[in-house]
Amino acid sequence: MKLISVIFLLLAPLLIVCEEHRQSVDCSDIPRRVHRRRSGVYSIHPGGGMSAVKVYCDLRSEGGKWTVIQRRVDGSVNFFRGWNQYKLGFGSPSGEYWLGLENIYHLTSERKYELLVDMQDFDGRKVYARYTSFSVGPESDGYRLQVSGFLNGGAGDALTYHNGQRFSTFDRDQDSWGANCARYFVGAFWYNACQNANPNGVYRWGADGTFFAIGVEWVQWRGYNYSLKSISMKIRPVQ
Repeated sequence: MKLISVIFLLLAPLLIVCEEHRQSVDCSDIPRRVHRRRSGVYSIHPGGGMSAVKVYCDLRSEGGKWTVIQRRVDGSVNFFRGWNQYKLGFGSPSGEYWLGLENIYHLTSERKYELLVDMQDFDGRKVYARYTSFSVGPESDGYRLQVSGFLNGGAGDALTYHNGQRFSTFDRDQDSWGANCARYFVGAFWYNACQNANPNGVYRWGADGTFFAIGVEWVQWRGYNYSLKSISMKIRPVQ
């Protein structure tokens, strides 16, 4: 019995290290030992193997375990970028960033995911929109968006209009409009013809109608010419 106890004491640190470094596909896969920590930046492996990327994990909102795929908080990062950067990702997970379409595709192709969109205006009001089903297709199909199952947290439903659309940037026009929505609204998104949501638009400060609808907007909440203080898109596997 004493020998077993000694062996366990010797192996315990190694078992903890192995659990700590187990590859996590998303924030819901972070080992239980890590889950006791606060929300913050962690490494995940959306494509398996050596594909480690840093993400912000929200471990508190609506039950936690959310992998943040997009975040705007202060305008410190330029989001008017081309196809390759939206494909691979940019920014810093400790601040503003975009996880990358290829990473989002790999995540949502392996499991069924839900989406939470948190947002705040410059008056301090916070609302959210939640969708029970969210996925992004492969690059060969334009990273097409599939989103459904809207649940209202005060924000209203802006994304159903974008359902089924391919992703568009200023240098790759895949929207349903005759012109280029990304150029016109100075952003990049799953534009239709064109948008009820423009989370990757120009960071502005509240109400501003100088240029029509180019801000960080969620039209069903604050309208076309109100740019939000913050917005964050986050996903987690459906339980």
